[in-house]
Amino acid sequence: MSDLKGALIGCGFFAVNQMHGWRDAEGARVVAICDRDPKRLKVVGDEFGVARRYTSAEDLFADGGFDFVDIATTVASHRPLVELAARHGIPTICQKPFAPTMDDAKAMVAACARANVPLMIHENFRWQSPIRAAKAAIDSGAIGEVFWGRVSFRSAYDVFSGQPYLATGKRFIIEDLCIHALDIARFLFGDAMAVTARTRRVNPDIAGEDVATMLLDHQGGITSVVDCSYATKLPIEPFPETLLEVDGSKGTLRLSQGYHLCIHSPDRMEVTDVEPRLLPWASLPWHNIQESVSLIQQHWIDCLRSGREPDTSGRDNLQTFALVEASYRSAAEARTVRLKEFLE
Repeated sequence: MSDLKGALIGCGFFAVNQMHGWRDAEGARVVAICDRDPKRLKVVGDEFGVARRYTSAEDLFADGGFDFVDIATTVASHRPLVELAARHGIPTICQKPFAPTMDDAKAMVAACARANVPLMIHENFRWQSPIRAAKAAIDSGAIGEVFWGRVSFRSAYDVFSGQPYLATGKRFIIEDLCIHALDIARFLFGDAMAVTARTRRVNPDIAGEDVATMLLDHQGGITSVVDCSYATKLPIEPFPETLLEVDGSKGTLRLSQGYHLCIHSPDRMEVTDVEPRLLPWASLPWHNIQESVSLIQQHWIDCLRSGREPDTSGRDNLQTFALVEASYRSAAEARTVRLKEFLE
């Protein structure tokens, strides 16, 4: 079976990871790239040996010759690019956050559904191997019936040095980082019905919030806490690790700093090293995220081959995006917000 041919739109900060992932993937290769900045086109094109280079997405689609497109641009461009891909009948991966608004997200899902083309959101945090190890342990029944959980990402890492635009938006940590943690909470504990959120801006030099705490009521009766911070100065910087606490009827699970997965019950105490692989092109401490990029992109290829809907499809990601929107509304209005306010 011949390789699937892909095109990448957006050659910025994070897209280089995606290009490495495509180069390593089984069953696919990138044959064309697009970016409005000719300098970035040259850098990425030369590094990865891609000859077809475009500064216009319309020209890229007009020429065709690829089986899917990976959209790695900023959020304001997502809807027009996804709808352009749908008009050309091209299966699409879209970077997170999915869209500027819930209405945009729903329109993008609808456009791909009408065109009968797959749409996957590059929501890669649930593909980190430590998170998947925790999920497997929960599903095995090792700690019994889960009733409470916590997904935590607290750091003082200067994320703005690599992505300075993040400091300028009125919405920051929920939209950029908590979106991942909220998706992990859904992955581990099921969809949520309601959220109560509080936010704060600690860093005076940014426009948006850099601390957020959310309480989720899940459909199966589980309560979870999702907390994220870029203002937390710890003795050992944990960036970019996501930490977990899960309580069940038979015991507890803890994913702690340093990628230690501890499962405890009255007759069991097991600590496992679940540190992700350091891929040949990856670098510490980014290797957990970089590995997850490769894993989600391989998942996309496998789903295209088999005709299966991706785990983080556009339709599925509406639930995660609704949690983001509900969290902002909850923080602004100081009340619990039900997700049906956004999903109906």
